[in-house]
Amino acid sequence: MYTSRFCRPLCGVRSFHSSIARPFTIPFLPKIPQKPGGVSGTANDSSYMPPESRTHGSYHWIVERGLSLMVLPLIMVPLVSTGPISTFTDTFLSLVLLGHCHIGFQSCIIDYVSERVYGKVHHYAMYLLSLGSFLSLVGIYKLESQGAGLIGSLKSLWESEPVEKKEEMATDKLV
Repeated sequence: MYTSRFCRPLCGVRSFHSSIARPFTIPFLPKIPQKPGGVSGTANDSSYMPPESRTHGSYHWIVERGLSLMVLPLIMVPLVSTGPISTFTDTFLSLVLLGHCHIGFQSCIIDYVSERVYGKVHHYAMYLLSLGSFLSLVGIYKLESQGAGLIGSLKSLWESEPVEKKEEMATDKLV
């Protein structure tokens, strides 16, 4: 066997790989006991196929990709423009970001808190995600109607003086 003087310390160490595949589990969540190998029934039994639904299939994928593609140009608009952006653009950016985050967190819950392993905890996580998205939607409404909007609020983090409401800025420019 060929070993160089640089490889000698690493050749004897077997800690770079493991022969045991360990599944990812969340330690503080209660799990449903699984059958050995995660297989139920025999090899000749047909597998369970969920009912077909376009809203959970191709339409869901199209909406997810559409939201992902809309995020970048909408974020570039306030960076490129020198003045304030319109209320519609600011609201649309907020809603697209909310939808993008909701679908992303939903995918994480489906992947890592699976219904087969965690049972009701999966449903509770989905309900909490929906509740959080609804409360974020209410927050977006309050921010856009009574505040300076998303971009105005973010600009106030970098500026020393607070940003005024949109209505006040619009009336000052008309006078």
